[in-house]
Amino acid sequence: MSISIDHERDNVYRVDVSGILRHKEFEDCGVALAEEMRRAGTVRLLFVLDAFDGWETQGAWNDLTFYVQHGGQIERIAIVADERWRNQSLLFAAAGLRRGPVEFFARDKLADARTWLSQ
Repeated sequence: MSISIDHERDNVYRVDVSGILRHKEFEDCGVALAEEMRRAGTVRLLFVLDAFDGWETQGAWNDLTFYVQHGGQIERIAIVADERWRNQSLLFAAAGLRRGPVEFFARDKLADARTWLSQ
């Protein structure tokens, strides 16, 4: 599996992504996250891309249904990854279009990402 979601604390959820992210797995993660938001309200997301190889080429990556339905419930997104994924991951997360801020952190700055999420 290339993606998993775990509740860390309070309203912070960690999403681990590795290998090639498949659209179906991303959708399944979105369903789980939507369920958590129904239960917990707003959330803060920590995406950790470890041994990440990008996104599969097939799939409806331009489908904005989740963003439209649940984007307002995401307070902040921190992305921790190799520097080479900075631009693509910020674009994928719709940084600058969301109501809540999105920040990128280098792999060795996981603690900084957690601190930023708590602000």
